[in-house]
Amino acid sequence: MVSWQDASILITGGTGSFGKALIQRLLADGQVRRIAVLSRDELKQYELRQQFNDDARLRWFIGDVRDVERLRRAFHGVEYVVHAAALKQVDTAEYNPYEYVKTNVLGSQNVIDAAIDAGVKRVVALSTDKASSPINLYGSTKLCADKLFIAGNHYASGTATRFSVVRYGNVVGSRGSVVPFFKRLVAEGSSTIPITDERMTRFWITLPQAVQFVLDCFGRMRGGELYVPRIPSMRITDLAAALAPGIDTKVVGIRPGEKLHEEMISEGDAHRTRRFADHYVVKPVLAAWTDSNGDSGEEVSDGFIYRSDLNDQWLNASMLQTMIEQSV
Repeated sequence: MVSWQDASILITGGTGSFGKALIQRLLADGQVRRIAVLSRDELKQYELRQQFNDDARLRWFIGDVRDVERLRRAFHGVEYVVHAAALKQVDTAEYNPYEYVKTNVLGSQNVIDAAIDAGVKRVVALSTDKASSPINLYGSTKLCADKLFIAGNHYASGTATRFSVVRYGNVVGSRGSVVPFFKRLVAEGSSTIPITDERMTRFWITLPQAVQFVLDCFGRMRGGELYVPRIPSMRITDLAAALAPGIDTKVVGIRPGEKLHEEMISEGDAHRTRRFADHYVVKPVLAAWTDSNGDSGEEVSDGFIYRSDLNDQWLNASMLQTMIEQSV
């Protein structure tokens, strides 16, 4: 287990929804000595400084993961890193592909190099369901980033630095998600709620759950694992019913690069996947540097796919409503 007592942790992309929730959790726990936030947006940093107002423990770095020298300076004296920085909009990626490569791929390698050079103990990188069997550029860059972090344990051989990846699905109410979009339409008195496809399903997790899972994985990891939480699925029609009861829906079609169902573990990774009570572990392809704790889990069956429409846990409209209310 990781002891957060007097620990120093840095969050790349720390002004996003996840970073904000993680900062709040760590400050409330009162154990960490120092939380460093690295991001490009000075306005968001200013707003968070006003919200948290804890100069004794918080440090603010304006910087970009594309700049490895800035990362080396920011990582000095840091023991743990959560790599949350990424460009994430699927449609924007198709029009600006190399910008996504520079941030999501090259930036990830910069984080790996800087962490090793600075002697960081453990790094957890945040992935996405779109990295499993990717069909768009964003997902492809995140899959590449996942593999870079897993292989980063090779580069770190002989040092104390270890890398693992956490992959999860949609976060309730996160910035840019469908929940605030549906809420805005309802508040504006819209007569219909647009949905992409009535068959569409998604995995669902709250921000506090995501934060807890990442913190737990710091304690579990030995280096090279890809962790996936076992979380429920929901149907887009049930979400519309929960947020906009009595309002008609209008099917507008799947957007370019969008999947009908989310996948977090592909069939091709099934032979390396182990099931635990509340999560899965996908073991690394090359595990020479680690004695992965995934060995103690239950093997999944041949042909296993962890996809939102094949899930054994489901949320109905009532459960979704409660979950959303608790996440506000």
